Amino acid sequence: MGEKEYQHIAVLMGGPSAEREVSLNSGRAVAEALRSSGYDVSEVDVQTTELHLPDGVEAVFIALHGTFGEDGQVQAILRERGIPYTGSKVESSQLAFDKLASKRLFDQKGLPTPPYEVLASGDSRTMSLPVVVKPVHQGSSIGIHRVFREADWDAAMADAAQYDGQILVELFIEGRELTVGIVGDEVLPVLEIRAPEGYYDYQAKYTKGLTEYLVPAPIPDERAHACRECAGRAFRLLGCEAVARVDFRMNPDGELFILEVNTIPGFTATSLLPKSAKAQGIEFPDLCDRIMRMARVH
Repeated sequence: MGEKEYQHIAVLMGGPSAEREVSLNSGRAVAEALRSSGYDVSEVDVQTTELHLPDGVEAVFIALHGTFGEDGQVQAILRERGIPYTGSKVESSQLAFDKLASKRLFDQKGLPTPPYEVLASGDSRTMSLPVVVKPVHQGSSIGIHRVFREADWDAAMADAAQYDGQILVELFIEGRELTVGIVGDEVLPVLEIRAPEGYYDYQAKYTKGLTEYLVPAPIPDERAHACRECAGRAFRLLGCEAVARVDFRMNPDGELFILEVNTIPGFTATSLLPKSAKAQGIEFPDLCDRIMRMARVH
């Protein structure tokens, strides 16, 4: 792929968020892949919101998930220091990480997203069950609950409230779980997630062999095209760059609903973006190299 712009790079992993363990796995996998592509890689385990980089680092691959990594904070530090970094800029990272702000923008621009309301702990719900309860600023299915019975409502809200003062309550969309990865200008094939009992929770995400992944998703071509088109629109609308993953539900009538856009998707053995890339003929080291080559200060 030609000469590398950067030789000595740092892979940021770990972080102070609830997604620390997942991020460590992502970061190690990325570091190994980049070494195999010829980079001089320093692994940086980020413990706090202070960032210390080894001397001579020319650019950074961000493999931090959740708070500090995905919400624009680390991007702002790197931008201020003039160090090129992977992924989206500060403002787009903030917008995508804020589930409420991004949903409002999708609504405003006519992109389909499930009906919702925003509650604080102790507020009364106006929506009928079933619903999905989510902290506004969180990822990796942490603090997320599907509520089918009134008896489960209080516990779901209490758990979500541990992670965020604002809680998003979305109508539960019965149907299939789909996701679309984007790398640079390339929209990858649609992937379908078939989790145990249809619930892609933290355990289903990170337990190898528990969930089935089908790529390309076995859905009609026209639906696959619509899904990829919608993913590209959401990516551009939020101003994302280099890499992202857009998650959907598709109801039995084939209607698509955007759930969220992840600007730093997982890079573990069970992660979705690498699976979609592989189906497109992009092996993991090449995927990491492509993303690294798009690093910049912005």
